[in-house]
Amino acid sequence: MHVDIVDLRQFYHSPLGRMAEQSIVMALSSLWTRLPEERLVGLGYAVPYLDRFRADTERTFAFMPAGQGAVNWPVGERSATALVFDEELPLPDSSVDRVLMAHSLEFAENPRETLKEIWRVLAPGGRLVIVVPNRRGVWARMEHTPFGSGRPYSRGQLTLLLRETNFTPGVTSEALLFPPSMIRPVLRLRRQFERIGRMLWPAFSGVIIVEAQKRLYQGLPVTARASRRVFSPVLAPQGIPTTRNGAIPKP
Repeated sequence: MHVDIVDLRQFYHSPLGRMAEQSIVMALSSLWTRLPEERLVGLGYAVPYLDRFRADTERTFAFMPAGQGAVNWPVGERSATALVFDEELPLPDSSVDRVLMAHSLEFAENPRETLKEIWRVLAPGGRLVIVVPNRRGVWARMEHTPFGSGRPYSRGQLTLLLRETNFTPGVTSEALLFPPSMIRPVLRLRRQFERIGRMLWPAFSGVIIVEAQKRLYQGLPVTARASRRVFSPVLAPQGIPTTRNGAIPKP
């Protein structure tokens, strides 16, 4: 079950959320190869990270799952947000250069189908970057952060899943090596925890970050799949019959 969009926004506006964002951005920067004029899609709730990496892109979209909800992004500009089903992305084949998944894979109803759909929309040689909770880490066991919800992964599980869906796993990194505490004195020691954690306990990081490349094989024809999903608004006011529109007959 997805974390609600309201809870995600509140977390990233909190002191703990801002520090988590900084830690993940640093780890992403260590493996993020800049591509000139690339087409970038963030899937899940990747908005805090898209803000940092969209400057060099041709265009950037924020795709947010229907079960999570969506917000307009970027702020103060024309919206680049779309509400989607992660197994049926509204993109043609081979249309984007990179996909960033954050708060996404751990909530996927069918992770293999989701990754196969991402494989479809990625251009040949396209890159997929996944930020996913580490099942060994403390963050996956704490429910006051969004990393404590959904299905966490080990590094081996993530590698196997990528290979099964025609991706070649590449560079990996870790983030959130400090405890998910909201106590301010602990938060002030975040940098020290991160530095020491990279040396002593990288296997117990809060999240695993992996970059994978689309792997090409001989194409095989498949039967087209008809969509069985429809959007249904949360609030659908129906109104009430009145004598004014003639819905209730006069006595």
